[in-house]
Amino acid sequence: MRNLTRRSLVAAAASLPWTAAQARYPEKPILYLCPLPAGGLLDSHMRFLAERVSKTLGQQVLVDCKPGATATLAAASIVHAKPDGHSLATMMVTSLRFPYSNDVSWHPLRDFTYIIGLSNVVIGIVVRADSPYRTVEELIDAGRTSPEKLNYATSGLGGTGHLTALQIEQATGSHFTHVPFKGGPESLQGLFGGYIDFMCDGAAWAPMVDSGKLRLLAMATETRMHRYPQVPTLRERGLDVVGWSPYGVVGPKAMAPELVGTIHDAFKAASDDPGNAALLERFVQEPWYRDPAAYRQWAEQYYATIEPTLAKAGLVKGS
Repeated sequence: MRNLTRRSLVAAAASLPWTAAQARYPEKPILYLCPLPAGGLLDSHMRFLAERVSKTLGQQVLVDCKPGATATLAAASIVHAKPDGHSLATMMVTSLRFPYSNDVSWHPLRDFTYIIGLSNVVIGIVVRADSPYRTVEELIDAGRTSPEKLNYATSGLGGTGHLTALQIEQATGSHFTHVPFKGGPESLQGLFGGYIDFMCDGAAWAPMVDSGKLRLLAMATETRMHRYPQVPTLRERGLDVVGWSPYGVVGPKAMAPELVGTIHDAFKAASDDPGNAALLERFVQEPWYRDPAAYRQWAEQYYATIEPTLAKAGLVKGS
């Protein structure tokens, strides 16, 4: 048998898609980036999952919040990381829209490994409890009779809340002034501070609605939410508008399939924990599980078909 030098052994191992070093994964703490501010619904969900994934993999999963750029900064921050599974991020659906309206140095399909789909953020329209608007029709009428007078908050330019509001304006002839924030907690501060008239965003508002401090006027969902059976959908009010905002876990491109499988299985087990369903219920989110292949397939289809909707809303460069 031919003698193998140490150099040839190392070279041979490096050429394999799943080396012995990778098989010992993880060898150090895992960085898991959150695209929205700390204290919000997404941060809470990620920390819940991270605690359970840490136990499964035997290394701490460290959640770090990197809000900004319409919730695309977290995923963009791992583009150049080693594809060894120690750098992960939650990718919002906005990462599949943002390149249409902004010059970016990354591509949402080519530069990421899709690992697991987690949840779908539902969009609601809320006002303060003392607001004069008791129905979504009254709010829309105010946007028609006094264009741009009312301010509304979302989690960012081109985000699902913003896109939902633009579609409402197009369908009704109403006009509002958009005030983008980095996330739900800041939007809530603006609403309670009195310089925002309503929110059109993910359900960071849910605890405040439950306590009676906010009034939920409508949901941008396909059907009524069982949590709020008395609240109509926009479709029920004659507006064919549905806010669609799923998210999941991604890593840098070129991750080994076996590594992806290990991470997927750990997050799937965490998602199957009964506490996860309770957490999603608390923030009025819907489970949205996708395995790696299904998650990538969905992303490819969404990216290929969303441009006309964004162009109609004026969210495509040059439109």
